[in-house]
Amino acid sequence: MRQFTLPDLGEGLEEAEIVTWYVNEGDHIVTDQPLVSVETDKAVVEIPAPSSGRIARLFGAKGDIVKVGAPLVEFAEDAGQDTGTIVGELDTGEQRPAPATASPPSGQGAQVFPAVRALARKLDVALDLVEATGPGGTITRADVERAAKRMSHSGPAEPLRGLRRAMAQRMTAAHAEIVPATVTDEADIDDWRQGEDVTIRLARAIAAACKAEPALNAWYHSDTGERRLIERIDLGIAVDTGGGLIVPVLRNVAERSVSDLRAGLDRLRADAIARAIPPEELRGATITLSNFGMIGGRFANLIIVPPQTAIVGAGRISERVVALRGQVAVRRTLPLSLTFDHRVVTGGEAARFLVVLKSDVERIS
Repeated sequence: MRQFTLPDLGEGLEEAEIVTWYVNEGDHIVTDQPLVSVETDKAVVEIPAPSSGRIARLFGAKGDIVKVGAPLVEFAEDAGQDTGTIVGELDTGEQRPAPATASPPSGQGAQVFPAVRALARKLDVALDLVEATGPGGTITRADVERAAKRMSHSGPAEPLRGLRRAMAQRMTAAHAEIVPATVTDEADIDDWRQGEDVTIRLARAIAAACKAEPALNAWYHSDTGERRLIERIDLGIAVDTGGGLIVPVLRNVAERSVSDLRAGLDRLRADAIARAIPPEELRGATITLSNFGMIGGRFANLIIVPPQTAIVGAGRISERVVALRGQVAVRRTLPLSLTFDHRVVTGGEAARFLVVLKSDVERIS
């Protein structure tokens, strides 16, 4: 028997979730025939057969998480040897079982008497979620009953999958590494023409601010302590989907026309929502825009994804009372938030960036 393992899908991805099997055990298949589709934090990827032959065994079912290098398919001995156009390689070595997942100790190390443990099993309460209030950190019957009552008002526990699982991992890593600081301001956009394209105006304003303060259009690699200033501005655009957040990249925003940017953004957003966006469209952002005001909120302390050094947030446009040439006036304003990595960006650089950003947004086109 020979095994085909989950290939390296690029971008440092370590695992994927099985979405759909296209074959069954015992099927005879041909090279490049679709085997399985898997979901990563980037996209849904279809993996073709590496060779022709008969399938002896499938590893994993829909919803299972498979590590890169773990077995996907076992071929019968008569399977063909050609490798086709597969994204990985056919593994003809020894079987490499998928790594086992260790379970945390019950009760997070708290003392639990057998009768209380039996009660927890009866009420379907996970002891590691129970707060111990007994002497010396002991979990009591009352603790278990209180946890069961609390859980009765909530839905069933469900593991994070796909985009949400990847988001949790990425945000945890960003929180552990980045040293964030945020500055805010409001732009007066009352003089904008009717139907102004907010996102494209913001994209072009970010490009102008990056040219004025290049430190915010940069990558910082903390493992080597190296910063790289980037001349071209490739803007990540946060897109909210039903399955989670996707950030496609709008390329070279400083050199493109308004119509070209809008067409490109429409295409990226449609592909992101359909989960059909090519992986290369999700790579290499140099700075990110989150236009969360389309949903709600004014200002935000946003999360920077390394190796980027900054993210711009735009809040909800609203009418506000302001002072205008010594008079009280009601004007439409756009809240702006700039979160930057204070390890490599100074407060002065961030403030100057925000000044240019606001000035460009307020400019009458």
